[in-house]
Amino acid sequence: MSHTESRLENQKLGPLQLKVAFLCMLAQTFDGFDISSISMAVPALIRAWHLPGPAFANTFVMSSVGIMIGALASGPIGDRVGRKPVLIASLVLLALSSLGCTQAATIPELVWLRLVTGMGIGALMPASVALASDYLPDRLRAVGIMVVFTGAPLGGFLGKIIVAQLLQTYGWPVIFWIGGLLPLGLIPVLLIWCPESPRVLLARGQLTDRAARLLRQLGIDLSTPRDEVDVVKGNPVAGLFRDGLGGTTILVWILYFSNLLSMYMISYWMPTVLSLSGLTPADAVFVSSMQDAGPLLSIFLIVPLATKYGPPNVLCFTLFLGMLCIAWMGLTNLPYYLLLPVIFLIGAGTVGSMTGINGMTAALYPARVRNTGMGWALGIGRLGGIAGPWLGGVLLGMGLPPRQIFLATCLTAATATVTMVALGLRGRRQARAALQGV
Repeated sequence: MSHTESRLENQKLGPLQLKVAFLCMLAQTFDGFDISSISMAVPALIRAWHLPGPAFANTFVMSSVGIMIGALASGPIGDRVGRKPVLIASLVLLALSSLGCTQAATIPELVWLRLVTGMGIGALMPASVALASDYLPDRLRAVGIMVVFTGAPLGGFLGKIIVAQLLQTYGWPVIFWIGGLLPLGLIPVLLIWCPESPRVLLARGQLTDRAARLLRQLGIDLSTPRDEVDVVKGNPVAGLFRDGLGGTTILVWILYFSNLLSMYMISYWMPTVLSLSGLTPADAVFVSSMQDAGPLLSIFLIVPLATKYGPPNVLCFTLFLGMLCIAWMGLTNLPYYLLLPVIFLIGAGTVGSMTGINGMTAALYPARVRNTGMGWALGIGRLGGIAGPWLGGVLLGMGLPPRQIFLATCLTAATATVTMVALGLRGRRQARAALQGV
């Protein structure tokens, strides 16, 4: 490892690093609101447009298709041209498409607008993770990214609480007004105060005065040759299968696919299912907010426990817990007072685990392919995000009791748990091999 890479991997956690992490977390918060916005709007749209719930399945599916496209494109672009341009572009897509949704009058219009929204969501996630990672020391990277990713469930939770209060007065368009104006307001903040990745700045070679001051603040030699910086060389996607990363990459993709299928099927259909089970649209949105509250609290347990016992061991437990709670909700007609804690635990076990998985994955990949590694994991995972909402619509259209459509996700939750065990075993084998090679 070069001197420059050593400085970047072992930088101190100070005001600059915390500022970048906070701004990335804030972007994730608005991202999380826009992920949830369509699920919050559908119960009200069912009544406003006089259409059945399954008619909106394609709005969920195309959201996930857009997320997949955005994530797959964002990774290689972010590793080549920089994290910050991708982050800004994703916010522009989020803002404009969400504002466009306020004027939608038909399902096809909503479907295409949600495709663009999904592209913004998908591009933002890996870019924000890679940028925050480049300002976090190696010893704190996994934990730091877990905290950054709490922005997404925070956005969903706060958004649902706010929307539950505004929905009856202002109607469904208020959801998309909020989802468009918030990212729009964040863009100038990031342009002014958010720095580019130091690795990207060094790789470009021609430094502005602002970039030079930033690198000096990090203790970096401005004359560092490009080949001493861990940036991508060649095809960044092929880099996911070089240097012993191939097996890890395959397992990560399986993990993302299975858990995101469970997560998106539940999160997209939860308000609609609760509304079809007898709750008002506003109450359904409020109760489903417990799914986003779960990871906000569970992450404060996952982070210290993962530090002590290792992320795979802790995440195996949380994934299994989520599976049990999904089965409980699907098989039992729970009263209102029990729905709240059970949905809370479902969120802790699915969305909370995903927050931990994202942090673990960011730490698995070296800097040169970190944006691509996260982007393609999220992109492949969105195949599950596409299948989940589609499967929910099919099962609901078959006439199953609304809550029982979630039982299908027990199988994918089990797959995620087994894959996490395999990743843990692989990590231990690699650690032993590294020690023997010393």
